[in-house]
Amino acid sequence: MSLFFHGAIDFMENGFLEHKELFESLENNQEPSVLFVSCADSRVVPNLITNTLPGELFTVRNIANIVPPYRVSDEFLATTSAIEYALNVIGVKTVIVCGHSNCGGCAALYADEKKLKNAPNVRRWVKLMEPIKNEVLKFSKDPAKVAWLTERLNVINSLENLLTYPGVSERYERGEIELYGWHYIIQTGEIFSYDLKTESFKLLGSE
Repeated sequence: MSLFFHGAIDFMENGFLEHKELFESLENNQEPSVLFVSCADSRVVPNLITNTLPGELFTVRNIANIVPPYRVSDEFLATTSAIEYALNVIGVKTVIVCGHSNCGGCAALYADEKKLKNAPNVRRWVKLMEPIKNEVLKFSKDPAKVAWLTERLNVINSLENLLTYPGVSERYERGEIELYGWHYIIQTGEIFSYDLKTESFKLLGSE
């Protein structure tokens, strides 16, 4: 743990000073234009892979970067509440759902239930991807293909679920908000972006 304390101290004494004026400007307000929904996986670092500074991304992270369908509930809905806040209070203009390769959350969808016996909430959470699992297994049983397809279809499904949030579909049709789905390849650094209109993934920067 001392490593992290030393890191925090170094930030206070050195790293903070590098962006002192930026942090002072953010003291009382935030105006990010982008909502970035990503996996909680430690290998996925939103500001690193987007080359952005504090204040530029409103980040929502959960297991397998799932965007649930919109609903109002007496339950405590962390992901839904955060997305609702970004869309309707902050008023973000762009939403990026970022999945990634070798996603443990997506893999958990196919894991033996005994493996998740001590994580019942995780087991229930990934069941949101159950329709994806059913479709993928119709197409292939090859582990590599299953992983790849699940990760990408999960990104697409989350984009479709975003359209169920109040006003999002209308704003998207009017060109007032942009929606993107990314598939980030950890071992190569490549990012493939999904276009809702063409229904295809393309490598960023390839055009």
